[in-house]
Amino acid sequence: MTMLNNPGVKYRPFPPINLPDRTWPSRVIEKAPRWLSTDLRDGNQALIDPMGAEKKSRFFDLLLKVGVKEIEVGFPASGATDFDFISGLVKDGRIPDDVIVQVLTQSRRDLIETTFASLAGAKQAIVHLYNAVSPVWRKVVFGMGKDEIRQIAIEGAKVLRDQAAKYPDTDWHFQYSPETFSTAEVDFSVEVCAAVMDVLQPSKDHPIIFNLPATVECATPNVYADQIELFGQMIPHRESVVICLHTHNDRGTGVAAAELGLMAGADRVEGCLFGNGERTGNCDLVTVALNMYTQGVNPGLDFSNIDEIAQTVEYCNQLPIHPRHPYVGELVYTSFSGSHQDAIKKGFAAMEAKNDPLWEMPYLPIDPADLGRDYEAVIRVNSQSGKGGFAWVIEQDQGLKLPKKMQAHFSKHVQELADQLGRELFAEDIWEVFQRVYHLNTPQHFQLLDYEESKTPDGTRLFAGKIAVDDKEQSVSGRGNGLISSVVATIGETFGVKLEISDYSEHAMTGGTDARAAAYVECVGANGKTVWGVGIDEDVATASVRAVLSAANEAARG
Repeated sequence: MTMLNNPGVKYRPFPPINLPDRTWPSRVIEKAPRWLSTDLRDGNQALIDPMGAEKKSRFFDLLLKVGVKEIEVGFPASGATDFDFISGLVKDGRIPDDVIVQVLTQSRRDLIETTFASLAGAKQAIVHLYNAVSPVWRKVVFGMGKDEIRQIAIEGAKVLRDQAAKYPDTDWHFQYSPETFSTAEVDFSVEVCAAVMDVLQPSKDHPIIFNLPATVECATPNVYADQIELFGQMIPHRESVVICLHTHNDRGTGVAAAELGLMAGADRVEGCLFGNGERTGNCDLVTVALNMYTQGVNPGLDFSNIDEIAQTVEYCNQLPIHPRHPYVGELVYTSFSGSHQDAIKKGFAAMEAKNDPLWEMPYLPIDPADLGRDYEAVIRVNSQSGKGGFAWVIEQDQGLKLPKKMQAHFSKHVQELADQLGRELFAEDIWEVFQRVYHLNTPQHFQLLDYEESKTPDGTRLFAGKIAVDDKEQSVSGRGNGLISSVVATIGETFGVKLEISDYSEHAMTGGTDARAAAYVECVGANGKTVWGVGIDEDVATASVRAVLSAANEAARG
């Protein structure tokens, strides 16, 4: 088969919700929701090789470290692996007092009874009951009408109530999911949920959680937001209800649907840390939480060491995290493009110059340092990079702040190497080229051995020194208005290398007792060619002398 020229003969657009008084489009997210991780249940069932006890235990500890307070730990009636893991958490006292675990069960008496037995002795727990309610499931999967579907939910709620009474030492909380909510009629979902409320009798102090899943994402996120807002308007005793979102990513908009659902009045979000789950995955909790963080909202979750979190999740799931994954991917804070690199470089300079913590940075919506990332990989150099890219790398790696015109001069040498190698250039590659081009730490025609500077009675400066010329020591001297001009005069009078200084700059590279300085000179030679020189030394005056000799070495090469 091939794609249809007219897909309308096979597919229908999802019908919009009639909600003329919708309010969510003008709202903003101002506080964090309740978070529930379903990595150990929904995420686990989607793995090629589901987690065993060791990996589930490690993942559970990770969720505690991140600060997740509600964790769906499994489906205890599915088999011994989940049952033993869940009961072990309880018996071993591994559930902190401020954390509540959640377990899932279908609406069947035997499954519900097993579910409660797995949590015997728990201080508190959430039991999550579900059954599908949408037309396709009613017709195709179950062959049932609305009354039969509603009755399944009612009977399950009764078993929940009765089982909870058998374990009075546990503070039981209930969650009900009208599964496939996003493709069901909202009024029917409300009808079923209201019937469950009639059985379980929630209150404001002990509310019921209604999880409204986009089990299959079949519409744009605004439609889901309309469904959430309409449900909130229609459900009775809204003060006794926690509205929970559980979005999937079939259309690639699971995060957007969750964000709009929160704007539409939801109180809680379910998902997996990096969006693992059946088919295209569940809502990505890290992305939703850090999206809030970049808007100035504390998400209540700690991702200060994002790389360690990612490594643990990859180990437990045996699934790689994409290098472009928001916030955590290896390349998400990296720019190769020249214009991007230039903007970021200027952004860091502006941040350093101002006395204000407000993050204002081109191309970086979040400070990588907040997540435990360093800045070494923010800018990386390849054949697409511009002068700002390698200048950033040189500054970060060596502490050299190249003048703008010098960046342009050096860029052609970097580009030549990138084209020659056909790969990304690393800091050591760029530094090697820099040393070769500007005659640093390499055999030189002119090499400074020693010098003295003095002031003559007429106010001029006298440079007297020893310079090795092709490894042969020679005493030299010259006069000028200052140190640099006296060195230029010496080079011209003694060796016939004529230079005219066009520009000079210097800066400290490091602080403290081992401080070093860098000096840069732009010169014009006798042939009119512009040459650059660089000097590095513990003494800034000596650095400037070395810079002039660096330029002279380039000029001598013709």
